[in-house]
Amino acid sequence: MKKGIYDKFGEEGLKGGIPLELASDNPWSVGYVFHNNPEKVFREFFGGDNPFAEFFAEDGSEVLLPFGGPRGRGALRQDPPIVRDLYVSLEDLFHGCTKKIKISRRVMNEDGQTSTIRDKILTIDVQPGWKRGTRITFEKEGDQGPNIIPADITFVVQEKIHPRFKRLDNNLLYVATIPLAKALTGCTLDVWTLDGRLLNIPINDIVDPKYYKMVPGEGMPLAQDPQRKGDLYIYFDILFPKRLSPQVKTLLRSILQS
Repeated sequence: MKKGIYDKFGEEGLKGGIPLELASDNPWSVGYVFHNNPEKVFREFFGGDNPFAEFFAEDGSEVLLPFGGPRGRGALRQDPPIVRDLYVSLEDLFHGCTKKIKISRRVMNEDGQTSTIRDKILTIDVQPGWKRGTRITFEKEGDQGPNIIPADITFVVQEKIHPRFKRLDNNLLYVATIPLAKALTGCTLDVWTLDGRLLNIPINDIVDPKYYKMVPGEGMPLAQDPQRKGDLYIYFDILFPKRLSPQVKTLLRSILQS
């Protein structure tokens, strides 16, 4: 209030008071008289003998005060999380692996005012059995800045497309292509696993379009217990002949109708 009076009416306004027609509800309508006590004036303006007291706790440690608060200083705020996909092959999700990711972020210099772009390597230890959607968070690894808490960086596991298998929860799905003759008479399938083993799987049943074969324990490791595994489900794509000779048709008709 005193500063506003000084800005509007100058030193004379402080000494002589505000003109009554402009005083309205302002109680400062009479002149200000200096009482020859500078310490008292100081306390009136700052609420104490030390104008910097609000910056420090009783033990002398620095106190961070927020912008926009009672004193007008700004609050530390954290930027929203940075979310990125992490694509991992089924082989790496089967065995587990280590991923190293280079990020570039803004880092404050020692002067606390300027910043520099610097690279950093983040290490992710992928565990056997992790599923799509698994989240790995690195706290406060985002850009630094004045009055800013760096953002968290979160990586979300995504599965790369595999040429042979499709994952469903802890199970693996495999599609085998066989000719009609083998679908009717049986066969042995050779399937390479994610860990490099060759499975010889006998198919002794008649394979119709809805048939599937389940091989227990040949799926993905369970994240909570990698020694246990899901199952392998084999589905079939049956190749029908594009044409048959009249003799073959007659022979098949006699066999299938008997």
